[in-house]
Amino acid sequence: GKPAELQRKESTDRHPFQHGDKVKCLLDIDILREMQEGHGGWNPKMAEFIGQTGTVHRITDRGDVRVQFNSDTRWTFHPGALTKLNTFWVGDVVRVIDDMETVKRFQPGHGEWTDEMAPTLGHIGKVIKVYGDGDLRVSVGGQSWTFNPACLTAYQREEEANLMTTESAKEPKSTLVTVLEKLLSQRTESEHAGCLVICAALNNAAKIRELLQKYPDKASLEDKNAYFSFVDAKNQGRTALQIASYQGHLEVVKALLQAHANVDLRDDEGDTALHYAAFGNQAEVARVLLARGASADLLNNAKCTALYVAVSQGFTDVVRALCELSCDVNLPDSQGDTPLHYAITLDYKVVIEILTEVPNIDFTVQNCQGFNLLHYAALKGNKLAIKKILARARQLVDSKKEDGFTALHLAALNNHMEVAEILIKEGRCDVNMKNSRKQSPLHLAVIQGHVAMVQLLVSQGSDVNAEDEDGDTAMHMALERQQLMALALEKRDGEMGATLLAKV
Repeated sequence: GKPAELQRKESTDRHPFQHGDKVKCLLDIDILREMQEGHGGWNPKMAEFIGQTGTVHRITDRGDVRVQFNSDTRWTFHPGALTKLNTFWVGDVVRVIDDMETVKRFQPGHGEWTDEMAPTLGHIGKVIKVYGDGDLRVSVGGQSWTFNPACLTAYQREEEANLMTTESAKEPKSTLVTVLEKLLSQRTESEHAGCLVICAALNNAAKIRELLQKYPDKASLEDKNAYFSFVDAKNQGRTALQIASYQGHLEVVKALLQAHANVDLRDDEGDTALHYAAFGNQAEVARVLLARGASADLLNNAKCTALYVAVSQGFTDVVRALCELSCDVNLPDSQGDTPLHYAITLDYKVVIEILTEVPNIDFTVQNCQGFNLLHYAALKGNKLAIKKILARARQLVDSKKEDGFTALHLAALNNHMEVAEILIKEGRCDVNMKNSRKQSPLHLAVIQGHVAMVQLLVSQGSDVNAEDEDGDTAMHMALERQQLMALALEKRDGEMGATLLAKV
């Protein structure tokens, strides 16, 4: 593993705190005792406060964190020992840190460690559950694991370009946990306008039916002149149908629909009951809503359909249900990304398989950065998506973006070797296509110093004498990159160097 000081520095960098932040220490006593040396010290009484919520009182001159736990208890902590509460929400995209020893130290008592978790290190996942103690259930590569949040970092969206970048999930429906808590804390004795929503949250189908019989569709409880639809009344900004759809309370959903609940009514964020079913991973509810006339392709305020929500959460059963019931898989969001663009980003393999097999999917749809789906799969190095798209739309293999980049240009630039091999061998692409600057994929591989990619392209017939707009050939560029030539002419890469030189 890394030296402890380096590990601590990384922890510190990941957890900036300020006055008033709610924090917890989620570490083992032994780890905390070790980290506290020189950072406020260790007192055995501190063990009582592990797992308890405290408030940041101040940051010391050394950068340590003074935490207030109750009116008369304050402790000073190494910042790396603390986790800010609500750092991550359901739906957030996170990266598991790649240092196994650090993860092993943080996991005891927080989901534990098994060797089967090793493939998750350094990989991207999605938060699917937040536990009361702050631990997180994270879906990584089709499997889910419980992590100490100290093992995770946020995966931020950057400006998109031909060089591969990273992206975060769409805005999560994080307020729903709070809404449900508020609903479940309300009293149900008085039959006020919002009590139907509380009964929906409690999954009390019998009480729902009783109330709907007592107050048929148009009813007024207080003001005889103020008529409204009782079945569509809101509490905490949500209708009973929306809450029941999110929680998967199927009998409640059916009772509400039977009473003519407005299936397409929106909340303040533009989400309908179908969006709620997608957020809640409720495939059966989605089927019932669509069977009862829900509009499949309504966009919420973030310009996302229910299908887009299900894809971004990695909820394969909901994705399958929506695709089987003819949702439009080609509708773009505010970034111009279709659901498949996003599935490619997150590498949700089952979702990619479902979407690429939808009969009317349009692989030519471009997002706001001008990437069609084959370009985007090449940019992200997504082998499965490349194979699936080529199987149905091989004619796109040499299609160009506005800047003249083909899928092979993108694979070469980003050193996605396996993608390049698929494009060449299965897609039978033209290895000598040029972009708007007259650069071939070989030019780009040489500029980036991708030695193995250079060797692959040369072996597959790339023209080493082709000139770009400046009149430079791949060999000219290689000579400018002494490092590349030194690598290329080493014994292990001698064949490539010799090949490149032989073809000049």
